[in-house]
Amino acid sequence: MATGADVRDILELGGVESENTGTINKKDIINSDKKKSKKSSETLTFKRPEGMHREVYALLYSDKKDAPPLLPSDTTQGYRTVKAKLGSKKVRPWKWMPFTNPARKDGAMFYHWRRAAEEGKDYPFARFNKTVQVPVYSEQEYQMYLHDDAWTKAETDHLFDLARRFDLRFVVIHDRYDHQQFKKRSVEDLKERYYHICAKLANIRAAPGTDLKIPVFDAGHERRRKEQLERLYNRTPEQVAEEEYLIQELRKIETRKKEREKRTQDLQKLITAADTTTEQRRAERKAPKKKLPQKKETEKPAVPETAGIKFPDFKSAGVTLRSQRMKLPSSVGQKKIKALEQMLMELGVDLNPMPTEEIVQMFNELRSDLVLLYELKQAFANCEYELQMLRHRYEALAKAGSIGPLSAEGTHPDGQAGLCIEEGKGDAKDQIIDVVGAPLTPNSVRRKVGGAEQGALRSPTQMP
Repeated sequence: MATGADVRDILELGGVESENTGTINKKDIINSDKKKSKKSSETLTFKRPEGMHREVYALLYSDKKDAPPLLPSDTTQGYRTVKAKLGSKKVRPWKWMPFTNPARKDGAMFYHWRRAAEEGKDYPFARFNKTVQVPVYSEQEYQMYLHDDAWTKAETDHLFDLARRFDLRFVVIHDRYDHQQFKKRSVEDLKERYYHICAKLANIRAAPGTDLKIPVFDAGHERRRKEQLERLYNRTPEQVAEEEYLIQELRKIETRKKEREKRTQDLQKLITAADTTTEQRRAERKAPKKKLPQKKETEKPAVPETAGIKFPDFKSAGVTLRSQRMKLPSSVGQKKIKALEQMLMELGVDLNPMPTEEIVQMFNELRSDLVLLYELKQAFANCEYELQMLRHRYEALAKAGSIGPLSAEGTHPDGQAGLCIEEGKGDAKDQIIDVVGAPLTPNSVRRKVGGAEQGALRSPTQMP
C-alpha cells in the first residue's frame, strides 16, 4: 500500500513537517503551485552541454528556455524557434446556404457550406460549363442551299438537335439516333452531313473578302482508317510473328546493303590511289634530274606519299637516324605486317636492309606497293564472294519460277543480263526474301576468305 511519502513524491511536494509526519497537510496542497514554480525556475538555469553545437542546441530550446514548438513556424530571427501563434485572428464564418447550377435547366436547388462573405455570388464551377455553338438554319436556307436527296429535312433537324444536346459527341449521337424512324446511318455519315452543312452556312453568311477556316471532314479516309485499324486489331499471333520476322529481315538486308556500298567505296578509293601513285611515279621518271648544290646533298629528300602506307616525314629539328624512316607507322595492323613480312621473304628481300638514302626510299615504296596489292586482292576476293552469293540467289529465284534459267555466259537465252532479278514476279520475291549465303556455310566462307588471304600473300611475280 502507498504511503504518504509516495504520494508526496508523485505530487512533487516537500517540507520538513510532511516528511516528519508522513501525511499531507492543507498547506502542502494550497502552496503546491509556488513550490513548483520555484523548482522549475531553478531547473531551467542550465548551460549548453559540452560538445553540442550551437545550432543543435538552438533547435532544442529557445533563448527563453521554452520547449520546442509542436507545429513548424516561419521566423526570421536566425536560429530562434518561435512557437506558432494559433487563433491570433478572427475565424471567417461559414454558412450552410443554397445554390443553383447554371448548367442545369431544371432549376434544381442544392445546398453546401460556403463563406458568409460569398453569399449571393454565382456558383464558382459554372465557368467550366462550355457549350458548342451549333449553327441554326432557316427553312429558306435549307431549301436553297442545304437540300440533299439522301437526307430529309426532318432527319437533318433530328441530327442537329442531338448535336446541341450532346455537344457534338458523335458516338453518343449515333447511339441516341432514331434508327427506327429514319434510315440507319454510321458515325461517318452523321459527321459528313453535319460538317457539310456547317461549311455551306459559313460560306453563305460570310462577308465578301474574308478568309474563312472552313472545317472539312473526309468520310472516305475515316472509313479506310477504321477498316485498317480493325484489320490490325484482328491479326492472329502467327501474322504478328510473321510481320516481326519480315521487319527483322528487312533490317538485315538494309545493313548488308550499307556494308556493300561501303566496301565498294573503299575499293574505288584503292583503285584511284593505285592509279594516282602509278601516274606520279611515271611523271617522276620522265622528269629530268637537276644537279643540286653540294651543301644540299645532305638534306633528306621527301618521301613521296603513297597509297598503301603513309610513312612519317621527319622534319623536326635535331639529330635523327635514317633507319627511323623505315619504321612502319602505327596505322598498319599486325595482320598486314605479317603478310608484308611473308611477301618480302618470298621475294628474297631483307627485312632490315642497309638504310642508305636510296635504299630507304625504294624499300618504303616497295612495302607500300605490297600493302596496296594485298588490299586489292582482298577486295577482289570479297567481290568474287558477293558475285557467288548473287549467283546462288539467282538460282534460288529461278527454281521458284520467277526468273528464267541462267546460261553458261551468265545471260538469259534472249540476251538479257542474268543478274537482273528485279524483272521477276513479286510473289516469288515475297516467298524468298533473302537467300544470300544459302548454298555456302560459315565454314566454307571462312575457307574462301582464308584462301583469298593466302592468295594475297603470294609473290607478285606469280600473278598473271
